[in-house]
Amino acid sequence: MRGEAGIGKSALLSEAAWSAAEQQLRVLRTAGVQSEAQIAFAGLHQLLRPVLDQVERLPQPQRGAVLAAFGRTDAAVPDLYLIALATLSMLGEVATQAPILLVVEDAQWLDRPSADVLLFVARRLAEEPVVMLAALRDGFDTSFDGGGLPELALPRLDRASAELLLDRRAPGLRPEVRQRVLSEAAGNPLALVELPAGDVTAPTAMLPLTARLEQAFAARMSGLPVATQAVVLVAALNDGDALSETLAAATVVAGEQRTVDDLEPAISARLVQTDGERVRFLHPLMRSAIHQRASLGQRHRAHAALAHVLAHDDDRRVWHRAASMARPDEAVAAELEAAAVRAQRRGGIAAGVAAMERSAALSSDPALRGERLLRGAELAFELGQRDAVVRLLTAAERLELSGRQRWRTAWIRDSFDDGVLGRAQAAWSLAQVAERAAAEDPDLALNLLYGAALRCWWTEPGVEARASVVAAAGRVPVDDNDPRLLVVLAYTSPVECGEVVMSRLRRQPGDLDARALRMLGNAAMAVGAFDLAAGFFATSLVELRTQGRLALLARALTLQAWSCAHLVDLNVAVPAADEAYRLARDTSQPVVAATARATQAVLAALRGDQDGVYRLAAEAEAWAMPAATHAVLSAVQFARGLAALGDGRHEDAVADLRRIYDPADPAYHQANRCWAFGDLVEAAVRSGRPEAVSGLMAEMTAVARRTPSPPLQHGLRYARALLAPDAEAQPLYEATLQADVGAWPFPRARVQLGYGEWLRRQRRVAESRAHLRAAREAFDASGTIPWGDRARAELRASGETSRRRVPDARDQLTPQELQIAQMAADGLTNREIGQRLYLSHRTIGSHLHRIFPKLGIASRSELRTALQPSV
Repeated sequence: MRGEAGIGKSALLSEAAWSAAEQQLRVLRTAGVQSEAQIAFAGLHQLLRPVLDQVERLPQPQRGAVLAAFGRTDAAVPDLYLIALATLSMLGEVATQAPILLVVEDAQWLDRPSADVLLFVARRLAEEPVVMLAALRDGFDTSFDGGGLPELALPRLDRASAELLLDRRAPGLRPEVRQRVLSEAAGNPLALVELPAGDVTAPTAMLPLTARLEQAFAARMSGLPVATQAVVLVAALNDGDALSETLAAATVVAGEQRTVDDLEPAISARLVQTDGERVRFLHPLMRSAIHQRASLGQRHRAHAALAHVLAHDDDRRVWHRAASMARPDEAVAAELEAAAVRAQRRGGIAAGVAAMERSAALSSDPALRGERLLRGAELAFELGQRDAVVRLLTAAERLELSGRQRWRTAWIRDSFDDGVLGRAQAAWSLAQVAERAAAEDPDLALNLLYGAALRCWWTEPGVEARASVVAAAGRVPVDDNDPRLLVVLAYTSPVECGEVVMSRLRRQPGDLDARALRMLGNAAMAVGAFDLAAGFFATSLVELRTQGRLALLARALTLQAWSCAHLVDLNVAVPAADEAYRLARDTSQPVVAATARATQAVLAALRGDQDGVYRLAAEAEAWAMPAATHAVLSAVQFARGLAALGDGRHEDAVADLRRIYDPADPAYHQANRCWAFGDLVEAAVRSGRPEAVSGLMAEMTAVARRTPSPPLQHGLRYARALLAPDAEAQPLYEATLQADVGAWPFPRARVQLGYGEWLRRQRRVAESRAHLRAAREAFDASGTIPWGDRARAELRASGETSRRRVPDARDQLTPQELQIAQMAADGLTNREIGQRLYLSHRTIGSHLHRIFPKLGIASRSELRTALQPSV
């Protein structure tokens, strides 16, 4: 629910909670508090506190993640999304006892980790007896924005409803006062209730409504006893709601005992309420009004008292201590730095940013201030918070930074947005900085070069910039087989460095971790070694899933899908691309999401889904075009060209694919042009315009002398056969068929189809049938429907009838259902599948319940047979 302050969000949530409790639902509540936004997982802990006893029912990795996030153990939190999965699992367990309503008030003030977890959970509640209601105040940027959740916008009351409410709550107002309240409230329910209690004759109409309401609350505060005002001020500044904490801190401020009796006047004035254990303001504006009304000295004393009372809680204590400081204090700055480290270990990166920034502000040593600003910027960079990165770097650059700090500044500033946005010449400048950093800090140099290499991959910085990155990489003192070095070379110069990268990829040891495997997969993908890339990614995914590293998992899945799309392994590519897109959205990675969408467009082309191709391609293009993201735009054109080729629209295919080879076109890409050449030549030949590629034939032949890229080498062999005169074609087709294509059955089937067509045109019909049959069977097995239909049509023309293709699981199941069915066929339980896919076991069960009738089976034991491709 969205709306302005006072529009009735809290009232609606309270009504929903009351109704749910009446119907025997279990109600779990949390509320964002401005001062709590720096404490990682504070909101989530408040929500789950009543059911934390259920944590023991979770699998160990999830149990450990939750306990670490809530500070119950000293272990580092593995990843925020493992905590999210644990939260989903815990709610699922609790919901077996009674349905659950989750109520989230003032979600705009939730700490970022809690908000991210709750958004993740909300997207996965469809199969659970759990409902989440969250209230957001207008004017705030939150994790929920664009989250895809249903929204209810609450408007102001119309005139008749406003009059009815006012007359019920404040009957007997003089006509001029009643008219003034109606005018100033302007349909805001809270204003209609609260403004009559204040001085409505004061000239406040020029103030914003929230300010007028705060004045009304502040005026109510001024009539309270001094002791009550002190207790209420402490409660307003406390980031917790425990009554005992508030009374203890108020006692410290006053120097004499304060009790719950001191709160009674504030309760009577409808400022706060308490159940004897917790104290709660009736509206968040009351808290801010009291905060603004207090003097700076009063606030400092209250924060200092809270810090004294919270000696047992290091994180909360240091924030209150910092809020009580009027001047720099190195001891407090150091404590805040330690709090930032703890927040980072617990997965609270946003809290770490805030702690580092405040620590820098309290630093008396300029060198320490600069270092803390840079560390804060690095954490903000990790979160993708551009404004925070710029603000912190700008502050740091005003100081006297060391050479290494300046290098780090360059890396953070110029490597933002995965190398997509910003100045194209940044690749060159990063290479220069990396050269200076190489001897002193090789790891930093490789980070700088990775940022430069990403720019070379996503955009087109020019030959000189690419050469400077490769040269700088050669001067970094690391092992030649270092995966970080290989991905820099492959992304920067996939043609010139292709042979070196491929030879080193084959020399890699077998005991690498997920990070190294993912980098090797990136490098293999960039140079066209898609079979190697698919293997590296498949191995890395196991560890990434276990660690709950969803951002990296989304990237690995995207490139696994892209590699398997080129291998035409649709059983892997289709579910990988679907999951990659969903996770990229969950983890706010638009570049990855666009790449996954472009990959899905390619897969739709291979399947013959013409509508899907153009819809998915348009989505990817809409993001990639403003940023001139060459890699995504070339993938979009590849998908469109492949779709046109499969549909027999050969002129369109030439026009679409030709753009990938034009250096002046934003779809031009050095690597992608190596992968689509056979398709372009086939489209040109079938359109009757082979001359359209004659110049490119010479160009790509020269490129092939510099790289062993398998798709380019095969594409050129196929192109030569297609372009050859009839007297020379046969040996070229046969040589192409005899070439080792390893894990590339689809390109071989394409050649068999082309050779069979050529043989039939030469009136060698009997010879053509064997090749056409083999092509048909390969296309049916791979699920490439348009090419299978073409092979059938050619066989019919040769006088042979083919049986109709039988739809298989890929035709009947959604990508996610296919993935779940494959895992179940491999023997995984519902819980194990849920843990891998970040879904609850109940959701997996619901999917299987729908999968079985689609496949015409009744049990898991039949899945493996049902998933076999129809041939």
